[in-house]
Amino acid sequence: MAELKALKARYEPWKALVRDIDDLEVLSELSSEAGAEGEAAEIEETLKELEAKYEKQNLLELMSGEVDRNGCFLAIHSGAGGTEACDWAGMLFRMYLRWAERKGFSLEEVDRLEAEGGIKSATVRIDGDYAYGYLKGESGVHRLVRISPFDANARRHTSFASAYVFPIIDDSIEVEVKPEDLRVDTYRSGGAGGQHVNKTDSAVRFTHLPTGIVVACQSERSQTMNRATAMSMLKARLYEYYRQEKEKENERFAQEKKDISWGNQIRSYVFQPYTLVKDYRTKAELGNIQAVMDGDIDPFIEEYLRFAWKQKDA
Repeated sequence: MAELKALKARYEPWKALVRDIDDLEVLSELSSEAGAEGEAAEIEETLKELEAKYEKQNLLELMSGEVDRNGCFLAIHSGAGGTEACDWAGMLFRMYLRWAERKGFSLEEVDRLEAEGGIKSATVRIDGDYAYGYLKGESGVHRLVRISPFDANARRHTSFASAYVFPIIDDSIEVEVKPEDLRVDTYRSGGAGGQHVNKTDSAVRFTHLPTGIVVACQSERSQTMNRATAMSMLKARLYEYYRQEKEKENERFAQEKKDISWGNQIRSYVFQPYTLVKDYRTKAELGNIQAVMDGDIDPFIEEYLRFAWKQKDA
């Protein structure tokens, strides 16, 4: 039933679009025969609306992977650079939260490690149709260039933060986690939460020994709920890990796939001496950096989806 619902969700909009185009064509022909020039503006406006619908549906067709329709987890980590890097990680995290809010997606913060000036790391769960499909191309290193507000000499600094996006795995996709492959640590949650949070070992950390993948959750009040969330994150990370391993073996995307390391930034955000956001993969650029930091990143996301689709066909 879930698969049928997903197929209908892809098919029905195209069917409706074809019907609307046919209706507009008939209306245009009748208008021409009757000499009703006043309807030309209305027809033109309707045509623009249909073009916008087409572009939206065409974009969704670029997200046809097994888990593209699913929600996702987004993890942000600061790079080397102390306070400056932690501030940049916080800025990047806010950018994605604002983008998700614009899309109407629901957000749930799973884990956060505060640091002076910002965050050392943070993970959020994003639920909504195609959340993973939209954000899957955002994994990588993001570079910031600006006059540092933490530098008394007002010098220009370069900072790095990494984003990692992995899909939420539903029951239709099975990921096996053997108990003997898992190390479980419990500890007291940090930050706000009252006496219960501060006095009980409710936070949970899972380490998957064969892969070295580590996930943690401290957002819930009970250890049981944190365990469930952490297991969901672990399965999602393992799914993404095994998917990438398979891609490496097949070498289908060998040209595009890169490790998340400081030498492989996917995008730069320059505040001084000029303002520019540039994606190194697609060459897409935007000068309005404030709009980008407020969550207006759809141009980069859409351009990457088209780029990845062409790479897939190549």
